[in-house]
Amino acid sequence: MPTIRSAEVAEPGGPFRIVERELPEPGPGQVRIAVEACGVCRTDAAFVGAAFPEVPFPLVPGHEIAGRIDAVGAGVQQWTVGTRVAVGWFGGNCGICRSCREGDFIHCERIQVPGWAYPGGYSEAVVVPATAPARIPDAISAVEAAPMGCAGVATFTALRGSRARAGDLVAVLGLGGLGHLAVQFAVKLGFETVVVARGADRAEAATRLGAHHYVDSTAGDVAARLQELGGARVVLATAGDSAAMSATVDGLRPGGELVVVGADPEPIRVSPFQLIATSRSVHGHPSGTAREVEETLEFAALTGIRPITQTRPLAEAGAAYDRMLAGEARYRVVLTP
Repeated sequence: MPTIRSAEVAEPGGPFRIVERELPEPGPGQVRIAVEACGVCRTDAAFVGAAFPEVPFPLVPGHEIAGRIDAVGAGVQQWTVGTRVAVGWFGGNCGICRSCREGDFIHCERIQVPGWAYPGGYSEAVVVPATAPARIPDAISAVEAAPMGCAGVATFTALRGSRARAGDLVAVLGLGGLGHLAVQFAVKLGFETVVVARGADRAEAATRLGAHHYVDSTAGDVAARLQELGGARVVLATAGDSAAMSATVDGLRPGGELVVVGADPEPIRVSPFQLIATSRSVHGHPSGTAREVEETLEFAALTGIRPITQTRPLAEAGAAYDRMLAGEARYRVVLTP
């Protein structure tokens, strides 16, 4: 029987180990993907730490998957062997809950996230629902495509669906794995782009990515600086820092919005007085559906947007994960089985 290698965690918070298991076969309505790349996302830490309910152990994380379909299950007509695909946070939906019946698949009550609903992409092969994959354009490599299934689609769809229009001032809070993609998308979507990050040393990186302005959050009042630039139509919060998010609210112009994609368990502190007279708003944004991942990849191929990655072999999954947690990786770590 053919086998595959996977990087798994046996218990909550435990170390990674490389294990061999039988090559899984796709069932009806499923496809198998030979994994060529899998991003290491900070949300993986929530799974490893059992912060989400009913996380199964032993656990194979990984929800930023790219590879090729190498087997299809019964009843699957839309996919053929050899097709290059990516699977992100959206790893399938139930099709019967209220959100699904309304066509709002990303808010499915039983959304199937790889590494949670089924073994994820820290592996040489994964079996996923046939609704999960997104086609990868020829111009995008597997290593480049993998982070687009989570970090890429989250930032692109958040900006594209926001109130901002070409020429508006848009601020990206944070310049990490999410932020460096958000800056590129904001510039290519035609926004006057501001990066807000900690320290003067990030200014050069922000400029390289195309930003028009840089605000050092340690050097003064962030909101006042944004207002000096005209007030932000949108602040896209990619950094997981609720205090930093709160500090941007008064930098929004009337009708502006703080869009949150970075996760932090601490509350965002906003007074009703900051919102009522100015019609400002604060709201969250999830990832994106398989079709939205395709649209993200297509836009990236068209405009030259690429994630900045560091690759590590699957055998070094534990070290790659630790590097991500320590903030030592700029900007995305990608495993290459």
